[in-house]
Amino acid sequence: MDFIPVNEPLLNGNEKKYLCECIDTGWISSEGPFVKEFEQKMSAAVNRKYGIAVSNGTAALEVAVQALGIKEGDEVIMPAFTIISCAMAVTKAGAVPVLVDSDMYTWNMNVHEIEKKITPRTKAIMMVHLYGLPAEADAILELAQKYQLKVIEDAAEMHGQTYKAIPCGSFGEISIFSFYPNKHITTGEGGMVVTDDEELAERCRMLRNLCFRKDARYMHDEISDNYRFTNLQAAVGLAQLERLDEFICRKRDMGKYYTEHFKDVKGLILPIEETSYGKNIYWVYGMVLDKDIQADNKTVQKLLAEEGIGSRTFFWCIHEQPVYQKQGLFADESYPNAEYLARKGFYIPSGLALTREQMDKVIDKVLRVIGSIC
Repeated sequence: MDFIPVNEPLLNGNEKKYLCECIDTGWISSEGPFVKEFEQKMSAAVNRKYGIAVSNGTAALEVAVQALGIKEGDEVIMPAFTIISCAMAVTKAGAVPVLVDSDMYTWNMNVHEIEKKITPRTKAIMMVHLYGLPAEADAILELAQKYQLKVIEDAAEMHGQTYKAIPCGSFGEISIFSFYPNKHITTGEGGMVVTDDEELAERCRMLRNLCFRKDARYMHDEISDNYRFTNLQAAVGLAQLERLDEFICRKRDMGKYYTEHFKDVKGLILPIEETSYGKNIYWVYGMVLDKDIQADNKTVQKLLAEEGIGSRTFFWCIHEQPVYQKQGLFADESYPNAEYLARKGFYIPSGLALTREQMDKVIDKVLRVIGSIC
């Protein structure tokens, strides 16, 4: 039985051509010319002045938090339902993540709960766009202006997405992207920080490169990590970026096709196609089990695997992460919507290389599995 993975990237453009150029010229490190070109074209694509490529999306978040000067005792408001990288970037700086529950309609942070979480220690709001739909940027930006807070935009999953026709990745002081293989643009591993602030951009460049002093390369006034991005990665990223519009269309077609076949299935809550401010780009095709189904997402994942279909559960809630519970963080905190999504949400194969024949097989097996647990 051929197993259909949850994601397989599409690498049949100019990736090989550009990689061969790297090898032929010997430019394979972070000093290569593709890096700067990729930074320029990616930042321009989201209407930002500066792009700073880094080793992965988690690194991009850490650089962004540190570049903004967020420090011990500061608070950063963010979703309870998101990847742990968001909270790790904050706790690594000695600051405290302050969590907000999810909106069950969009799966993003419930912006109506943000203001009551703001205290004198609040320094920033982390605006995270999840699973294909943008967060409500206007409401977040208005609160940030009202309380003089910074905005860190996590657009890791949002390549090519817009909010009211404005590119995601262009909001707030600083934004980040990830180029992991399941993203619309991949470089294998990789990430990018984008901003309009020249000083902030220069600070990010220092932070990604061990904070070498300009006047003495091997002297350091502060500690940072090696977050450098290679010319090989940038070569792949450029080839991917050339096809972003095509990839968005492909993903939306996949989303439409899946929805047509699942819309009448009892027990499944499907991703919404669009809101008043954005149309879904289906980073992945997620679905949530209805409350009437007793099974959880891990059960569904196991059953699908037995049928030869890859799947993945949704993110686990930040406040329920064992590492933070051991540290005494988020004691007695509960976020019911986030907890429900974490236990009942999962996504099925929707990588860019997925064929229609494979999608039909996925549909057949999902229907069979859901029918068996209803």
